[in-house]
Order: sequence, then structure tokens, then C-alpha cells
Amino acid sequence: MKFLTFIAILALIWLIGLFAFAERVRGYTPAEAPARADAIVALTGPSAERVNAAIRLLEQDKGDRVLISGVNREVRRQELRALTPGSNKLFNCCVDLGFEAEDTIGNAQEIAAWAEAKNYDSLIVVTSDYHMPRALTEIRAAAPGVELTPYAVETPSLDNSRWWRAAVTARRMTLEYMKYLAALGRAAFGRVSGEAPTGDAPVETAPEEKAA
Repeated sequence: MKFLTFIAILALIWLIGLFAFAERVRGYTPAEAPARADAIVALTGPSAERVNAAIRLLEQDKGDRVLISGVNREVRRQELRALTPGSNKLFNCCVDLGFEAEDTIGNAQEIAAWAEAKNYDSLIVVTSDYHMPRALTEIRAAAPGVELTPYAVETPSLDNSRWWRAAVTARRMTLEYMKYLAALGRAAFGRVSGEAPTGDAPVETAPEEKAA
């Protein structure tokens, strides 16, 4: 009986956490104009909107450079440029591409290595709203000294307060919540064990020159 009570309490805590997580996700959008940072990072995803949002921030002078992390190895710079807004000169001078990351942990390591190489102390992080909590957790673990400002891209299907009533949105939110809990666990373990992130992810860097 005590065991069943314990399981029920854990399930209740997990469920409360899920709904709190969902409210946090919904609170990231609509994204407000961020304060200027040293640079901007975009984590690639199912659509081009994350990258487009990062390029728009660069055009607004919200950072000196953009890193697009997790670019498909088969995608060429010219092909990516054709899918993004803004001037060719700005893209060619101030947008770096990271090809090594295959998941959010890889994104964090790639971003941390890039920020360290560029001596950046503050970053605007661009990713989808549901992905933002986990992305921030992983990046903070990989680059603990860097100030992060979230700039989330809205996922329309998750904007409904009754997301839990549709199987597709309920599954997405629940799966991301579980991944977020795992990221928190890894971050906590890393702090306790004192492990530092390793790996210097190579990045295709554009020439550093201020666009007119």
C-alpha cells in the first residue's frame, strides 16, 4: 500500500511538472525584442523559421555574428543562403555554419566552442518554443560563463491552452518534457562530478568584416 501511494505521489508530481513545463513553453512567445548581445545562435530544426529569425536579429544589429548550429553536412552555404532573408553581404560576412551537431547536446558543445573561440560572453538563443527550455539547459551546462537570452519561434499548434486534448500536441509536449528532465539530470550530474564539456566542434566561419 505504501509503495502504491509513493508511485501515485511521484505520478502526481510528474504531471504537475508537465503542465508547469507547458506553461513555460507557452510563455516564451510571442518573443519580445531582445537586448543586444555579443552574438546570435540558431539551432536548426524542422523548418527554416529558426534560421530566418536569427538572420532578422542580425539585420537589427542585435549581435555581431550568427552561428547556425546543426546544419546538414550536405547543405552548401549558397543553398542555405537562398532560403534565408536579408542581404547577401550580411550573410557572407557574418554568418557561421556548424556541421557537427546531430542533437541538442551537440548543438550546445558546438555553440560553447564557437563562443569560446570568439570570446563571446553573451548570446541570443533562437529555437522553437517547446525546445527552448532544453536548449538553454544544455548550453548553460556546456558554456556556464555565457549569458543566454532566449528568442523563441512560436509553434502554432502548441499555443492552445488545451494542448493536452490533441494526441499530436500532447505527445510532443510530453516527449519534450521527458527530454528536458533528462537534460536537467545530466546538468546536475555534471555539476556534482565536476565534469567539463569536451570537444571543439569545427565551424565554417565567414570572413569577419562589418557589413555596410
